[in-house]
Amino acid sequence: MIRKIKIFLEMIKFEHTIFALPFAYVGTILGAVTENHQLPSWAQCGWILMAMVGARSAAMGLNRVIDRAIDARNPRTEKRAIPAGLLKAGEVVLFIVVSFVLLFWAASQLNSLAMKLLPIAVFFTVFYSYTKRFTWLCHVFLGITLGLAPLGGWVAVTGTISLPALVLFATVALWTAGFDVIYSCQDIDVDRKEGLNSIPARFGVAGALRIARAFHFLTIIGFVALLALTDLSWWYLIGTVISAGLLFYEHRLVTPEDLSKLQAAFFTMNGVLSSVVFVFTFIDLVLVRSW
Repeated sequence: MIRKIKIFLEMIKFEHTIFALPFAYVGTILGAVTENHQLPSWAQCGWILMAMVGARSAAMGLNRVIDRAIDARNPRTEKRAIPAGLLKAGEVVLFIVVSFVLLFWAASQLNSLAMKLLPIAVFFTVFYSYTKRFTWLCHVFLGITLGLAPLGGWVAVTGTISLPALVLFATVALWTAGFDVIYSCQDIDVDRKEGLNSIPARFGVAGALRIARAFHFLTIIGFVALLALTDLSWWYLIGTVISAGLLFYEHRLVTPEDLSKLQAAFFTMNGVLSSVVFVFTFIDLVLVRSW
């Protein structure tokens, strides 16, 4: 049983939760303070955590089932659980169903708007895994899917959607699309061979890295815009400056001629960035104001 649990955790890349979860709580705290002028309750934070676990587990499980044939033909992914025979597709489908049940249960404990918007989240959770079959904008669809995390956190505690919430959603979507473009550069040959669509396959590695830089430039603009649209102050600004530096360094790590540091650019830099934004938002809106 322990071995099976480890395989499931590896399948859904549990460690990659650090990308979405901090931003979900950025949306939660920022929404509660901006709209309600108070901090979210512990109960709300707990249900949001459960919703995030359910949504992300379902999304990753779906991706592994949908792409299992493609993964089997890609040297980078051929050892994933389903192609390697460690898990059966039926087992993963059951895991997906349980994950969606957890998501629906958690959303039902929050507010009516969260339930009304839940079908949109489910749609993108399923749909984004198919997009690389017909559009090189697949990275943007992944960004939209992950951007729903902070938007969902905002809706969960406020029951509303406002301009700052949409700016946060777009900012996280652009950040995600940018780092996914960089990550996809390692699969350019497989994508072209399989007839799959991606920005690297369409524009080449050099063109893809330029597009990723553009996405991340807009990401920084989005972070700064939030400073102007909300009650965030200079503590958050410090986090934004650090995040801009991390993105700059991320793009220094990879070049069209050398992708050897791609894993560091993808996982380390972006995991640190999401944590930095959350920590400085938390300091700004929770710690400083409590003093």
